[in-house]
Amino acid sequence: MTDKKIVLTTAGSREEAEKIAHALVERRLAACANIVGPIHSVYRWQGKVENAAEHLLIIKTTASRFDAVAKTIRELHSYELPECIQLPIEKGSEEYLEWIGSSVVGG
Repeated sequence: MTDKKIVLTTAGSREEAEKIAHALVERRLAACANIVGPIHSVYRWQGKVENAAEHLLIIKTTASRFDAVAKTIRELHSYELPECIQLPIEKGSEEYLEWIGSSVVGG
């Protein structure tokens, strides 16, 4: 196991996803943020089943920066309750994992 992490969030528009991705990378909270989509999401919200087109962000960061990543997502996101899920990176190429660490301040 490494200290490198993947954080997932979704955004309601490409523009919002890009705003969040740019902020995370510019603030050196993430080495990279991929934007995938649009995707189709089905979810339960306030007692009803909803559907929405969204964009998925796949954010590469470190364990120590998760709280700052989550705070930035909440700060810039239009959703009342934005997704913010951290997943471990079990293994990866040594050079890529080093790049993540060197790209993230405090990482």
